[in-house]
Amino acid sequence: MFVGHLAVALAAKRAVPKAPLGWLMAAATALDLVWPLFLLAGIEHVRMRAGATAFTPLVFDSYPWSHGLVMAVLWGILLAALGRWRGFSPRICLWLVGLVVSHWVLDFLTHAPDMPLWPGRSPRLGLDLWNSIPGTFALEGAMWGVGIALYLCGRRATRWIGPLAFWSFVAISTVMWATGPWSPPPPNQQFLAWFALIGWIVLPWTAIADHYYAPVP
Repeated sequence: MFVGHLAVALAAKRAVPKAPLGWLMAAATALDLVWPLFLLAGIEHVRMRAGATAFTPLVFDSYPWSHGLVMAVLWGILLAALGRWRGFSPRICLWLVGLVVSHWVLDFLTHAPDMPLWPGRSPRLGLDLWNSIPGTFALEGAMWGVGIALYLCGRRATRWIGPLAFWSFVAISTVMWATGPWSPPPPNQQFLAWFALIGWIVLPWTAIADHYYAPVP
């Protein structure tokens, strides 16, 4: 899942309006942010195989440290501790933990049975929605639309840079997601890892957009 994770962060802004959107995005995408670092270090492994699923050719051989359920909870606690150090309220910090764990839950819906519970000898789970391109587009697309609507509802731009940053983010994310099943697979794990690091740009990008939106009085 890709835009589904982003949608959850956008929707969360409605529930905790004082939380910076960049932090909510960091929480919702945290597992994918640390994953390429583990790939580059050779700690986790992924292969490319045409037809692995209908939606993606990636075969996730090992990623318990970035995507295990237990580790998701620990990553969430770590992010919440950083947020608390920055002065966020306990409520916001609880939301950060929940958003990190939500990443595992959403990946469980879409992935083949490859989602670990913990590092080591763990069951690997997944409902395999990625084997249905229409099903994936329907579920994730609905989440994306609802997330965008919830974020914008009751908010207005304070300067032109807000809509420019927000809608460019939405447009590029949508194109990357919608073309994914027909894009050429990455040539190897290293290339994929370096490319995946682009995901970190989402944090300042959405933070800038959010800075120039304000609740309607």
